[in-house]
Amino acid sequence: MVQSVNSIPAFDNQQQYSTIASEISEAVLEVLSSGRYIGGPLVENLEQQLAVYTNVSDCVACNSGTDALYLALRAYNIGAGDEVITTPFTFIATCEVISAVGAKPVFVDINPATYNLDLQQLACSITSNTKAIIPVHLFGQPVDMTELMQLASAKNLLVIEDCAQSTGAMWNNQKVGSIGQVGCFSFYPTKNLGGCGDGGAITTNDTEIATKLRVLKDHGQKSKYQYEEIGVNSRLDSIQAAILLIKLRYLDIWNQQRQKIAARYHEFLTHVPEIIIPQELTSGTGVWNQYTIRVQNGKRDLLRNQLQEKGVNTAIYYPYPLHLQPVYQTLGYQPGQLPIVEQICNEVLSLPMFPELSEEQQDRVIYSIKEVMK
Repeated sequence: MVQSVNSIPAFDNQQQYSTIASEISEAVLEVLSSGRYIGGPLVENLEQQLAVYTNVSDCVACNSGTDALYLALRAYNIGAGDEVITTPFTFIATCEVISAVGAKPVFVDINPATYNLDLQQLACSITSNTKAIIPVHLFGQPVDMTELMQLASAKNLLVIEDCAQSTGAMWNNQKVGSIGQVGCFSFYPTKNLGGCGDGGAITTNDTEIATKLRVLKDHGQKSKYQYEEIGVNSRLDSIQAAILLIKLRYLDIWNQQRQKIAARYHEFLTHVPEIIIPQELTSGTGVWNQYTIRVQNGKRDLLRNQLQEKGVNTAIYYPYPLHLQPVYQTLGYQPGQLPIVEQICNEVLSLPMFPELSEEQQDRVIYSIKEVMK
């Protein structure tokens, strides 16, 4: 979609790049001059710094957030006959990896206030075949990890945190990605820590699992041309590592800017008719990858279209719940079976959210919403 000169984007990669362009250019040219383009010291440095940032013992870089989830399931031998519980309100990568390893996704409805897993319903969905839970810290808001970890521990279940949208978020002052057995991160360009292409990482405090992950991501080889597993090619390239190392320096500042923008949305949209703003849990510190409101009474598309006419771009994450997607018809879910997420998908609208969004731009977004919904 072509945007007018004065339109407000939902996300702005170009503006962020412009603030650190010289640093990025210098780092990329150094990689090109080195002749070392896959793995190497830059990737190792990134892994070390991400481990420190997340407060874990080990970090394993890979080439996407999707691969991070897939490799985590493989490392714990999740496969045929196993069930993995997750949310139907997320990007399909979260559940397609469950299917890819031969396990069965089990979908649980969501909390309408936070958009995250409803933990009471999760508890009711555990069976003798359940082996793992994948909680998604959606839109940068952490799941209640205290309750979830207590439940998982009582049932001896693996917890794989999907942190794709939540790098830097915390639960009880503990970074997401350090609470479950593993955390899986994405460095897709629109993420809080986004590269200039695909990238991902897995964090863990289990060094044995980290060793297995390194084998799996490099064709299953523990030493050169000695293959112990059926692995994949999921190595991170050096240029992405160089870019991410620079961006990691700014991540906390950028997340703080996102938090300020979210606070202003909270302040000025709370009492707008037919608008429901997202809620934060008391023990959570969100990093607002998206600021997603609900528009009631069937007016979401009306609001979106009129905002577009006013030069305000928005997005819909996500328009369809995963349990009703054609690819998962064989699981037997029916319309109405998970009513909250089915309703939410018809109401959600993600507003412009990126660290460089100015107060003037945000005021225009807020004014435009109030004008349409008055």
